[in-house]
Amino acid sequence: MASFSVSTIHSARDIPAAVWDVFRENAQASNVMYAHADNAFKSPTPDGTADSWVVVWDLTEPSGTSAVILFVLSCTTGPLGPYPIFIFTPLPAASLVRDFVGPRILAMARALRLVAAPERVFSVFAVDALADAFAASWTVETGIQLDSNPVYYHASLMCCDRNTLRTPPPQCDVTFASRLATAADVEKVSVLCQDFSATSEPFVLSCEKSAQEAELLVQKGQLWVHEFRSSEGDPEIACILAVTRSTANVAGLTKVFTNPRWRSRGCAERLTRHVCQHLLETKDTVVLYVSHDNPAAKVYERVGFVGFASGIDGRTDAWKELDLTSPRLI
Repeated sequence: MASFSVSTIHSARDIPAAVWDVFRENAQASNVMYAHADNAFKSPTPDGTADSWVVVWDLTEPSGTSAVILFVLSCTTGPLGPYPIFIFTPLPAASLVRDFVGPRILAMARALRLVAAPERVFSVFAVDALADAFAASWTVETGIQLDSNPVYYHASLMCCDRNTLRTPPPQCDVTFASRLATAADVEKVSVLCQDFSATSEPFVLSCEKSAQEAELLVQKGQLWVHEFRSSEGDPEIACILAVTRSTANVAGLTKVFTNPRWRSRGCAERLTRHVCQHLLETKDTVVLYVSHDNPAAKVYERVGFVGFASGIDGRTDAWKELDLTSPRLI
């Protein structure tokens, strides 16, 4: 008897209740895909954008009990184009041993191969063990081998709630202010959106795409700015922050970027704290991913972010994004 099964879902409206339950029960770790699925359920795209989810179910539970969800993969598209492949698991990182993960992720990769061309699967983002297992499985399925330096991004998931949020230091410089971006800001923030993308090779946005992204974020009320106000001229936007992945109890921060001209003045810390204070009036937790080599981690710690640990050992989970577009074939 098989110990697991795999199912593929082609519409958010068809996602089983058990998947929604595991998303909600693990809303921090699932935020990277839960928010999009929730939006897709509430507002299906009129053009029929092809979103898919692949679910691996555990069948080893006693007869009569519900199957347990082990892994969920998403292959979805946002307003600016396709997202990486995301993989979420409710299991603690310590349980993700190779012999257990390998055959299940291989089955998941085979299911994805039936609904997505290799060129669509340009990268995968998941906790380290799952990203590595999927990349190996994708090589088996497609013959595409990882580049010698395939890691786009290696990061920790950090969380902030009302208990960890720290009181700001005394405000000596009152010339800065944080607020939601408005339509009048689009031209200025589009430049910062493009500058941010330039730090995220190979996902660099053109001027046109940056303007489109800025306009979309502003229209949705998802972009915040920290501006310098002077009596001698117009306000200048020093820093931006986007809140792009929100569910009932969790909000995800992305695109925290400070204009180089205003760095080392505490802009990102003030803006992040202000946005967290606002979000935590209605949310339980605010999450963000922080690259392991990003000195801004100390900024987020001063705001009140702590590493997310899925296991009882308290070790912060590590996530990575791997490049799957190498043209080299085995």
